[in-house]
Amino acid sequence: MEEEKTPLIGGEIEEVDADSDASQQRHVRTKVPEVEIHLYRQGKGPVGVFKSTLGGWDQDQLEVRDILDKYGFKSLYAFNPQSGRGVPIRFNPRNGRSMLSYRDGGVVYIDGEPKDSLIKPVTKILVGVALITIMIVLVSKDTPQWINKLNIFGGNFPPWILACVVIVFTRTRKRTKDFLKKFGW
Repeated sequence: MEEEKTPLIGGEIEEVDADSDASQQRHVRTKVPEVEIHLYRQGKGPVGVFKSTLGGWDQDQLEVRDILDKYGFKSLYAFNPQSGRGVPIRFNPRNGRSMLSYRDGGVVYIDGEPKDSLIKPVTKILVGVALITIMIVLVSKDTPQWINKLNIFGGNFPPWILACVVIVFTRTRKRTKDFLKKFGW
């Protein structure tokens, strides 16, 4: 009853049972849990409405890090279009998934806080240095004699260095309130 399988010679056609093919090609489809996200930027928008898959072991955690990277946000908040921004959405720093779980098919409203641009503070510093330098040059046309007597720097003291020191000192005091306490001042 058993047929011996011999290699096919050019031009021969092999017969295949239709029943055996159908049983071998079983497809199991599982639905990936998704939530619909309405994304706002500082309460304005929505800037995006999209579906996001849920991840994690139980497939119920939002992929927060992906949203932060894609839209250039530094933090995400729960959001209600009527009342505004709510609590921050916390996420695990290792895997980027939310700490709270979400329901499959749910609608989530999120408000994002954009990352700070470096252009604005750098421009302010440069304009401040230029203004202070111009003011020092206008007020004192010659180098004061007491600076010449001290001769700390071994030559002429450019006023823009003083302007830079003043601005850097003021910026560090504003950025970190306990900056001087940290070093014992």
